[in-house]
Amino acid sequence: MPVTIHPLVDQGVFGGGVKGFGGGTLRCHCPSHRVEVRVDAQVAHNHACGCTKCWKPSGARFSVVAVVPRESVHVVENGNKLHIVDHNATIQRHACRECGVHMFGRIENKNHPFYGLDFIHTELSSEQGWSAPEFAAFVSSVIEGGTDPAEMGAIRARLRDLGLEPYDCLSPPLMDAIATHAAKASGVLRA
Repeated sequence: MPVTIHPLVDQGVFGGGVKGFGGGTLRCHCPSHRVEVRVDAQVAHNHACGCTKCWKPSGARFSVVAVVPRESVHVVENGNKLHIVDHNATIQRHACRECGVHMFGRIENKNHPFYGLDFIHTELSSEQGWSAPEFAAFVSSVIEGGTDPAEMGAIRARLRDLGLEPYDCLSPPLMDAIATHAAKASGVLRA
């Protein structure tokens, strides 16, 4: 039996995004009076994330999370049910108070390299056309979530089988973006 990662990818990674796809509506898991968040953009850098901060559906070892421009995220229904999970975290995750689903994560620090991007879970949308996951990040962190370290070889092999290259940080292009931001901020590189 193959190692399970997340229901969205366990049967294979499908899609790749529909050209011209303009987004959709994310809905929390409450049976009624759902929090709804409209996203007016296609996602970027969609990935499986092993960190212990990201929201995961029951039984999932990883979350599947992507980014969109901050200005494309709009709370349209039952926003009064949202609260920030951890005000001290870099990514302030806005979750439904009732069902616990993280609707979006926002970075408020204007000096952070990812300021202006919000983190979302496309599985909360019924619309088809979102870009598919491209890699796996913070893979070792699943140990912090309770995974036996002896399982890590099988987990990394399964991620590779799914076409999700495993990293214990972010993907190389995202790490390059962080380093470029830091180099420009320090004056090593010119803007």
